[in-house]
Amino acid sequence: MASAVTLIRSTALSDRVQYAYAATAPADVRLVFLAGSCPLDEAGVTVGEGDYAVQAAKCIDNLLVALDEAGATLEDVISTRVLVATTDRADLMTAWGVVRDRFDEHDVPSTLLGVTVLGYEHQLVEIEAVAAVRD
Repeated sequence: MASAVTLIRSTALSDRVQYAYAATAPADVRLVFLAGSCPLDEAGVTVGEGDYAVQAAKCIDNLLVALDEAGATLEDVISTRVLVATTDRADLMTAWGVVRDRFDEHDVPSTLLGVTVLGYEHQLVEIEAVAAVRD
């Protein structure tokens, strides 16, 4: 089934930014609000200690599981918020690069934030998302 999400890009805002600035979904869709996806394995242990890229990838893997259980796919995601525990812009970009690669051409509106600390021991990355699904 085709995604209900329409991505809106604007070169009037910036032709350097590589994602959509806005997204819409029709009124007849079901919104899925996903809790922050964390870099945890099946035992609840943080993976990739000290590695922003590994943690971002695990967050996406876990996000895919939650989306599937809600009857959605990555293409149904309408927005994300990527939280990275760092004060170094390079670390932000490492995590962002993984997220961008996994979303590929479905470059949804996103917010990338450097934060002081996240909830789990050794956690460096967390990804929140909202999806729009046509049932």
